Amino acid sequence: MSDIQNQIQELWERRETLNPEDSDANAVINEAIELLDQGKVRVAEPNSDGVIVHEWLKLAILLLFKQSKMSTIEAEPFEFADKIPLKSNYQNDGVRVVPGALARWGSYLAPGVIMMPSFVNIGAWVGENTMVDTWATVGSCAQIGRNVHLSGGVGIGGVLEPPNATPVVVGDECLIGSRCIVAEGARVGDGVVLGAGAVLTASIPVIDAETGEEVSRGEIPSWCVAVQASRPREFSGGEFGLPCVLIVKHLSEGERHDKSALNEVLRTHGVTT
Repeated sequence: MSDIQNQIQELWERRETLNPEDSDANAVINEAIELLDQGKVRVAEPNSDGVIVHEWLKLAILLLFKQSKMSTIEAEPFEFADKIPLKSNYQNDGVRVVPGALARWGSYLAPGVIMMPSFVNIGAWVGENTMVDTWATVGSCAQIGRNVHLSGGVGIGGVLEPPNATPVVVGDECLIGSRCIVAEGARVGDGVVLGAGAVLTASIPVIDAETGEEVSRGEIPSWCVAVQASRPREFSGGEFGLPCVLIVKHLSEGERHDKSALNEVLRTHGVTT
């Protein structure tokens, strides 16, 4: 793997001199993207210390855009004009893709993934048995764990530049409620239930409702139920509510709510999934 990594980094250093017709350079770039597509490598990997970003894979994606030409992509009865082809061979990979769903080559969908009419961008990783529900979007390089439900209309932000920027990471066993937005490299821990309509970015405070303490910015800790909220702030023009995410319940590790119990927790705080 170090060999192709070194080749990508070398191509990046001389990217201004590359020609789209350079077959040798294109072969190296395509090999790197194919590794992403097959899930043999990933742009970012979460661990106990944070998130490790493999910058060279982002460079490979950026080089692919530079080297690729616009072309017509036919998926009857639809036609697209783009630089990046669509994924294929879903059934062989054990992935269910409902008509209207699209994933770009260079994204990885693990066995058991279900895509309702939705979109997964290049560089993204979607773990086993995760559902990407109707009109949900998984942005470039976002990392989504196993057994996750991205509910209808969820927007998971993407990031390519700068290459060392951390993408959004959603852990295993999460439920992300309808119309939530998770962007700007925000991180959602394992087992999180995020109520409908919540917005989480790198600058959004995450507050524990029991203590009133701010536990982080842009990161929801594992095994909790969290909802959209606001907190008052004084400005010269008056007092205004600024958005935050409020942790309303802590869960035991591995604890899963049945649907009725979960809805009761969220209804208490005026939120649904």
